[in-house]
Amino acid sequence: MKRALLAVSALSLLSLSTLTACGGGTEPEPAADGPKSTAPQAKQVTPAERLTKLMITKADVPGLSVKATSRKDAEDDKYVFAKSADDVTVDKPACAPLALAMNQLAVGEPQADLTHYVPKGSVFTYVTLMTYATPGKAESAFAGLSKGVDACGGGFTAKANGTAPYSSVTAEKPVAQAGDESIAFRATTPLQGITHTMHAQAVRSGDVIAVYFSVDGMAMVQKRPGDAKLPAAVVKAQNAKLG
Repeated sequence: MKRALLAVSALSLLSLSTLTACGGGTEPEPAADGPKSTAPQAKQVTPAERLTKLMITKADVPGLSVKATSRKDAEDDKYVFAKSADDVTVDKPACAPLALAMNQLAVGEPQADLTHYVPKGSVFTYVTLMTYATPGKAESAFAGLSKGVDACGGGFTAKANGTAPYSSVTAEKPVAQAGDESIAFRATTPLQGITHTMHAQAVRSGDVIAVYFSVDGMAMVQKRPGDAKLPAAVVKAQNAKLG
């Protein structure tokens, strides 16, 4: 029997959890016999390094663990829903940003993205940070998420390494308002006759977007209803680091 996308996605989450200013002018060149500066130039922080510094750590959420995950390092590709946004197709284009966000994939055209996860019991909460270079790119990516919540209430289907029918998408109150923009939603998916509910929130702070997503992976594996809430401590701690 073919697995539904969310089954694949849930198992991928479990599998992955075990892996463990440019100036406008030109400066004149110093004279050949003039003094030369010996002061070291400050190392420029890359977008990826910036996200690493912004990502929450165990110290930010006492009592919880924060672990890194990487799709590129997955030992078994069959448990990875998609390694990039290019692998995903959606029957309703407006819903594509939601499909990406709920599978820890980059939304829009970020310079860099980074995902860590916080396990608590059978619930996994994923934190994905994305930073954008060109002015307006972060706003555009966030607008896509917001429009998706409004347009996809009746559900949608996404495909990659499996197929996932999301039966509904419903806007809800954010766990914590932060940044320049915040949205939150819950999505449901039927799996072998059982409905599973997942919760997500997105926050934009300047040119950085944070996406929070919680899923009860074991509920899917154990064939019981799941309703994974976003942990307020995680959301608030990450929001605080975004500034």
